[in-house]
Amino acid sequence: MSLGPYAAELIENAKLIAAPGKGILAADESTGTIGQRFSGISVENNEENRRKYRQLLFTTNGIEEYISGVILYEETLYQVADDGTPFVDIMKAKGIIPGIKVDKGIKPLAGTNGECVTQGMDDLDARCAKYYKQGARFAKWRAVLHIKDVLGATPSPVAIIENANTLARYASICQQNGLVPIVEPEVLMDGDFSIEVAAAATERVIAACYKALSDHHVMLEGTLLKPNMVRSGSDAAVQANSKEIALATVRVLQHTVPCAVPGITFLSGGMSEEEASLSLSEINNAPGPRPWSLTFSYGRALQQSCLKAWKGVDANIPAAQAVLLARAQANSLANLGKYSGGAGGEGANASTFVKGYVY
Repeated sequence: MSLGPYAAELIENAKLIAAPGKGILAADESTGTIGQRFSGISVENNEENRRKYRQLLFTTNGIEEYISGVILYEETLYQVADDGTPFVDIMKAKGIIPGIKVDKGIKPLAGTNGECVTQGMDDLDARCAKYYKQGARFAKWRAVLHIKDVLGATPSPVAIIENANTLARYASICQQNGLVPIVEPEVLMDGDFSIEVAAAATERVIAACYKALSDHHVMLEGTLLKPNMVRSGSDAAVQANSKEIALATVRVLQHTVPCAVPGITFLSGGMSEEEASLSLSEINNAPGPRPWSLTFSYGRALQQSCLKAWKGVDANIPAAQAVLLARAQANSLANLGKYSGGAGGEGANASTFVKGYVY
């Protein structure tokens, strides 16, 4: 296997993102999705308000102590702060690595029970080269898998294989162009099923991904994984607690993820800010070998209280930044297995769940 001209850089950047006590801020909401967030605080969804909000996030003093990378939407990658400094340069000055969402959303997979596959492959090589030139050093591609029964028929083999190969092809193209690929096979926790059903489905999906990554000659040392935590379905009468989530999640990872992968950066999947932090901390105290950094790549679970504190008002920026910093610190402690709860007050317990979530 040829490692290519970016091999050393890819390995180094993947290690930096997975550094102890640090994780990823996912700020890659599409224009439509950020509009939904803004509507909840009565803020108009225009480019200037999107820029001002992202500026709030990136200029938070001390955020670099807890955040190693930020996933951006394409618009944000090219935006600048009030003083004309590119956002990318603000992040780099803090030692934060800029990343970029490169998929173009999901489309139905014909002949299946409402399953889907992610699009965006056609011009991916050219876009990756362009994003690298602009300063991005890692990328993210989200695949979505569904559990629609409790018998194991879904995710179906065709959905699993198609999404695994697409993720592997994406990862290969990213590495050829200097970007660390985050492989994100999200098994949605929508529905009425037990944590055991979720574990079996997630294990099948992640195992298929690593088979595909091997087939496509992807250098695992220069990648990261962004999976769902293994949980009860959103409509299940019995909900697993954080210790049960941790045990089931780590067991699936132990069965499927090679030790060459430097970091596993969990998505929050609609959990409340507090639940996402507590579950991550339990994961980092789960029994058995854990050869990877087990950390966070949170969007809603880092930003929900921050957005509510901001409300689109400039005078609220310091308060909103303080809320963001406290939540980031909580997740940093969770990565170290040392978070016991309490950050953010009652607002941190509000659910961020959106059924069938799309970006």
